[in-house]
Amino acid sequence: MAAAVEGVRHRTLEANGVRLHVAEAGPEEGSAPVVLLLHGFPDLWYGWRHQMSALAARGYRAVAPDLRGYGDSDSPPDASSYTTFHVVGDLVALISDLGQRQVFVVGHDWGAIVAWQLCLLRPDLVRALVNLSVVYHPRRPEMSPLQAIRAACGEDHYMCRFQEFGVAEAEFALYDIKWVFKKTFGMRKPAPLILPKDKSFFDSLDSDGTCPPWLSEEDISYYAEKFAKTGFTGGLNYYRCIDRSWELSAAWTGAPIKVPSKFIVGDLDITYNAPGVPDYIHKGGFKASVPNLEDVVVMEGVSHFINQEKPNEVSDHICEFFSKF
Repeated sequence: MAAAVEGVRHRTLEANGVRLHVAEAGPEEGSAPVVLLLHGFPDLWYGWRHQMSALAARGYRAVAPDLRGYGDSDSPPDASSYTTFHVVGDLVALISDLGQRQVFVVGHDWGAIVAWQLCLLRPDLVRALVNLSVVYHPRRPEMSPLQAIRAACGEDHYMCRFQEFGVAEAEFALYDIKWVFKKTFGMRKPAPLILPKDKSFFDSLDSDGTCPPWLSEEDISYYAEKFAKTGFTGGLNYYRCIDRSWELSAAWTGAPIKVPSKFIVGDLDITYNAPGVPDYIHKGGFKASVPNLEDVVVMEGVSHFINQEKPNEVSDHICEFFSKF
């Protein structure tokens, strides 16, 4: 089914001790600029199919890996192998394999978190960045990410509920996997995602489980096929490593991101509606943390999976920004 996306070719790469599945579109060789597209949870390279076509049509080489733990890439069995440092290591190996000194980077959700981390650890490799949904917060030494989430939203915040190995996996396994994706992709409630312990995870989602209008049944089938093979543990392990990544990043406490950047988010996104985030974005905090932040775009009436819900608009924003460089 992967080959059904016109103009996309697939290969496997040995990178940092794992096999990565990589999807590509656009020129295969030569001097074409490379755009690295990084997905989040629960997603795959496939979430970038629209942007890959748009970038290829404009002469870019679009490269979208399944991150470790997802799709046709390896899923290391040790849950501690999913820190942002591990994933950045995979990307450094991929960039080297592409023969590039620098690449453009686009990230969404966990892909955005990894992209910020790549810019922090290896800014020499990133020409410019467009991130979707998740802002950059410099490391705070006084409180870990999970401690901050518990303080702001309580123990029932979804990131806290994802911590115990096997609990979320068992919840997801109770339901038809196609329905799981329709329910998840259909979320539109502009508020933090709270999963009370006396309810199923999916009882807490506001969507009705029908296919969102911006996805097809074929799209849902692709996600269902891949996650039926791998399960959700690989993706959930990113959440389980969130405090470990914070511990390992002590040397970068308070460090800004200096790569030229653009940020795009929907006003219905759960990340945009987290406590304090709108003020952080619009009242100077975000710009102080990312001094070369050149633009912030808030799309009205758009939810979390913004690159699929508004593919043409997001593709145009990406291409417009990268054309400056």
